[in-house]
Amino acid sequence: MSYFIDVAFEKLNKFGEELCGDKVEIERATDGVIVVLADGLGSGVKANILATITAKIAATMLKEGADIIETVDTIVNTLPVCKVRNIAYATFTLMKIFDDGRVYIAEYDNPPVFLISSDNINIDKREIIIADKKVKESNFKLQEGDVLMVVSDGAIHAGVGSLLNLGWQWENVNEYLNRRAPGLKCAKHISKDLIEACNDLYMGKPGDDTTVVTVKIRTPEVIDLFTGPPVEKENDKWVVEQLMNSKGKKIVCGGTAANIVSRELRQELEVNMDFIDKDVPPTASLKGIDLITEGVLTLNKAVEKLKNYSKYSLYDLNSEDGASKLVRMLTEDCTHLNLWVGKAINPAHQNPYFPIDLSIKLKIVEELADVMKKMGKEVKLINV
Repeated sequence: MSYFIDVAFEKLNKFGEELCGDKVEIERATDGVIVVLADGLGSGVKANILATITAKIAATMLKEGADIIETVDTIVNTLPVCKVRNIAYATFTLMKIFDDGRVYIAEYDNPPVFLISSDNINIDKREIIIADKKVKESNFKLQEGDVLMVVSDGAIHAGVGSLLNLGWQWENVNEYLNRRAPGLKCAKHISKDLIEACNDLYMGKPGDDTTVVTVKIRTPEVIDLFTGPPVEKENDKWVVEQLMNSKGKKIVCGGTAANIVSRELRQELEVNMDFIDKDVPPTASLKGIDLITEGVLTLNKAVEKLKNYSKYSLYDLNSEDGASKLVRMLTEDCTHLNLWVGKAINPAHQNPYFPIDLSIKLKIVEELADVMKKMGKEVKLINV
């Protein structure tokens, strides 16, 4: 079976630093996903540069087919060694997760990976020496719903010297993840939940760069989103048929699009007049459609929330306004997004007294597609 590899990460910069000394690289290959987390020695600019070089070298070489020995040897011979501490300037974890659930991991001095699974999966690690460095390799297979996480040492040191004498410790993080992760559907929310816990333990002032990367094995979930009237009115019926015949969840954004669906299905559109958020117009409901929202304003607000996702708490995204509902569906219930975009000119959007946002729906849709791709979703744009 071919799964969808849901990958997401969150990070905290060391308090007072503008740059993070950790670097994550995610490369989607034809047969799976390559994930690299590199942790530069120290913090600030130097750590950021060293971590970036390490992650880029590893991700690029692995994607091009190099084996672990070539990759690690190149990294070791490219980066210097600290003369004072006699240790490498960057540590790293390399992961290749195949579409069928097979996993290969190589770890060098980063905290051990976390595995949250309903099955009793044993990670059998073997030690190999590459360029005088001890690298731990492991191979195993994941099933649907399994979660694999890798963190920089800032996560297991969270709270050290303040709330906790010795930091959070690997075992405590593992217990937390096994308790919390099964209740969160997508990788983004799992990463966000853990990074928020780390930030709380640091009391908002991280003592070290902290990064968490989550991989969740998921069955593909499709969302079809229809917005804007088709150029040719004769295509209205065809678009609605395509929407209703899709196997996944269905979203309609925009009053004109909603009225088209209502007319073609011969069902009455019910508008919810409750204003949950003064900046977001009300939603509506129609049998067979999972979510109906207003168009430009709601889409724009949703894109804004997705772009600034890291700044929001999970609790901030639990609102019942149309934009928050749309964001939750696109993050939690979507691995593949089909955007059905009607390109007919809507006369209402040409009113010079309306906000400029109302004249740039296509630009907003393109931004939505772009931010969803950056979140690792498969996006297909269909102009009608």
